[in-house]
Amino acid sequence: RGTRWCWWMMRRSMGEAFVGAAAAGDSGTVVGAGRRGHVGRSGWRGVGWFVSEQPRFNTVGRSRQRVKMIQAEASPMQSTSDNPEVIHAVPKNSGEIRIGHGYDLHRLEPGYKLILGGVELEHDRGCAGHSDGDAVLHCVVDSVLGALSLPDIGQLFSDKDPRWKGAPSDLFMKEAFRRMQALGFEIGNLDVTIILERPKLAPHKATIRKNIADLMQCETHRVNVKAKTHEKVDAVGENRAVEVHTVAILQPCS
Repeated sequence: RGTRWCWWMMRRSMGEAFVGAAAAGDSGTVVGAGRRGHVGRSGWRGVGWFVSEQPRFNTVGRSRQRVKMIQAEASPMQSTSDNPEVIHAVPKNSGEIRIGHGYDLHRLEPGYKLILGGVELEHDRGCAGHSDGDAVLHCVVDSVLGALSLPDIGQLFSDKDPRWKGAPSDLFMKEAFRRMQALGFEIGNLDVTIILERPKLAPHKATIRKNIADLMQCETHRVNVKAKTHEKVDAVGENRAVEVHTVAILQPCS
């Protein structure tokens, strides 16, 4: 009976420890939450969560020690939403060429303005979004942030933050430029592809191109804008959405 009691206490302690680990938010080190008797890789049979980095727990003390390690590792990531710079950006003045890709898609719905690349277009519907919904500028921002290994636009400017409700997207472009410049980079070139069924963008491409160049403080020849339709296929082709892709190449400041 004494052996069974000790075994039961150890399993109970391990279960509590792993539940504590899960609450600490370190999902990256947890391999799964299984049914009673589930086995984590090289782990004991037990209850709750199993941590793959610590394959054998033969004392209650060691399991509690692992919980402390998880909490210590998890705390920086828990602050990411408050301080997005926690993640590793490209080193300042690294002197390398950086490439980033941006993608954005917005629903087109009545009651919204259609603003793309800083140009307000005449249409019976517009981009649904928390800010002004400018999918082109949002996409450019994400391509620049991606090239710098920085948090994306949704992390920096959350759609749950009332400060950005209806905000013009040039604010986000200016912040992306500030971060790019602070790390010692400038635009090498930007290639933007807008996929929209209606209205036609050909008359506006030059203005969109200039707006992007002005906000990124680069020459116009470093920015290219292409416009496509989706041949009436899926939501974009049915004029229920607009889709944008951007590739950004950043180079060290000259």
